[in-house]
Amino acid sequence: MAEHTRSSIVIDATPAEVMAVIADFAAYPQWTGEVKEIDVLESGPDGRAAKVRLLLDAGAIRDEHTLAYTWDGDREVSWTLVSSQMLRALDGSYALAPAGKGTEVTYQLAVDVKIPMLGMIKRKAEKVIIDRALAGLKKRVEG
Repeated sequence: MAEHTRSSIVIDATPAEVMAVIADFAAYPQWTGEVKEIDVLESGPDGRAAKVRLLLDAGAIRDEHTLAYTWDGDREVSWTLVSSQMLRALDGSYALAPAGKGTEVTYQLAVDVKIPMLGMIKRKAEKVIIDRALAGLKKRVEG
């Protein structure tokens, strides 16, 4: 990923417990505010999603896109954009590492939109997406 935004949070759970929530795409509409629909289009040999269609509705921004996922056990999941109406690129990852009795989750994201946008505004939007996602993930795992 070229220019990206990154943030981390510690979740009071094992990496396997955290990754189980990340891998449970069907539950995303319950804990992520923007994801309204999810369809797993393809699964990999490990049974986890390899290609997923997401319908997002974040008020002014409504988009449907397809992402391809790569899993590294309970250590990391990364994704890249396959298709989208509004985005040119959407590359990201969750990296999980033991941290005391919990797990440190680092979310990295790089977004490129089809409409012109200042880099500073794009980074700020990425930061909002990351912070919301990490807070939602923590609440879902620990709740």
